[in-house]
Amino acid sequence: MQTSTRTSIFERLGIKPVINAKGFNTVVGGNTPSPRMREAIEEVERYYVDMQQLLAASGRAIADLMGAEAAHVTPGAAAALALGTAACMTGMDIDRMAQLPDTTGLRDTVLTQRPMVNQYDRAVTVHGARLREVGSEDGCSATELAAAIDDRTVAILFPAHLDLLTGIVPLDEVIRIAHARDVKVIVDAAGQVFPIERFTSFPKSGADLVAYSLKYFGGANSAGMLLGRKDLVEAAAMQAFIGFEHQTNRKGLGRGYKLDRQEIVCAVVAVEDWLTTDHNRRLAESERRIGVIARAVESLPGVTCETIRQRGAAPRLLHIHVDPSRPGRDADDVFVGLQQGNPMIYVNRAPNILVVNPEPLRTEGDVDAVAARLRQLLTPTG
Repeated sequence: MQTSTRTSIFERLGIKPVINAKGFNTVVGGNTPSPRMREAIEEVERYYVDMQQLLAASGRAIADLMGAEAAHVTPGAAAALALGTAACMTGMDIDRMAQLPDTTGLRDTVLTQRPMVNQYDRAVTVHGARLREVGSEDGCSATELAAAIDDRTVAILFPAHLDLLTGIVPLDEVIRIAHARDVKVIVDAAGQVFPIERFTSFPKSGADLVAYSLKYFGGANSAGMLLGRKDLVEAAAMQAFIGFEHQTNRKGLGRGYKLDRQEIVCAVVAVEDWLTTDHNRRLAESERRIGVIARAVESLPGVTCETIRQRGAAPRLLHIHVDPSRPGRDADDVFVGLQQGNPMIYVNRAPNILVVNPEPLRTEGDVDAVAARLRQLLTPTG
């Protein structure tokens, strides 16, 4: 009698799974539900729900947890930025919402400091706003930022992950300059989730709107949240998918920003869990994993290891420096080689450096697999 062997979904689709030592990034699937989230998913799947009520209730819960006036769950931080910018342009005016992306007669310019320009800032332009850079690559002064505000300026975008750059106007000063001219401030805090004091500081900073990505602290890859002024969050919610469904004039642009009820409930659980996690224990485990991987390769010729301690979504990293003059494979060769196995192993890289993020590794077996594969690829042959 023949027995059948179960084929994995990856095999059926003809792709290889990934051991993720890169980070909670969109390109590798974001994050994985915690046991408490799995319980919540199972519970919420038993019944359907009025999605408008669920979004309103989840928003109130998240706002209370974060110390914000209001909150709204969105499909990612980019959607939060897009909806938030639209809210700044239209307020609660449904006719203006229906007009977008035509911004005739609306304040539609969002300023950003040129040194802080990044690949994600285009999200604010989705509904028709224009992004205008202020200053030069060397910096932006408070005087330059204030002078750039005109009667078309609706908001200033502040990417919080770049706030340590030299030559920029800090957030508190940006808020002061903007509010003196009736201009809103939108903070992109997508991955600014640690330390906890930093995570919760942005809604209390005086900024009008703050966008987060939930994948960086346990939520779904496809979920985010918009926090801030109650009137602006409500205007953003009106332009999102459920607001579209409940408007009599269904001409808003947010129908595509749809979420499952499971994602919304998990957003609340993610915030609850993150605020009560023992982060000292979490970081100690990350450093233990770093030690396992570092010990596997640090004795090899031309290889040195460094533990990086920082804030944000990746507070502990292992930098594996590879001397380009050493015999054998260089860092780029190893980076490619890691992706040629099955499962593939994803890490980050910088010039002559392999960057390992230990936190997304799912099991101790994954930690050992990363260590063994790195040692194999970094060992000189011949």
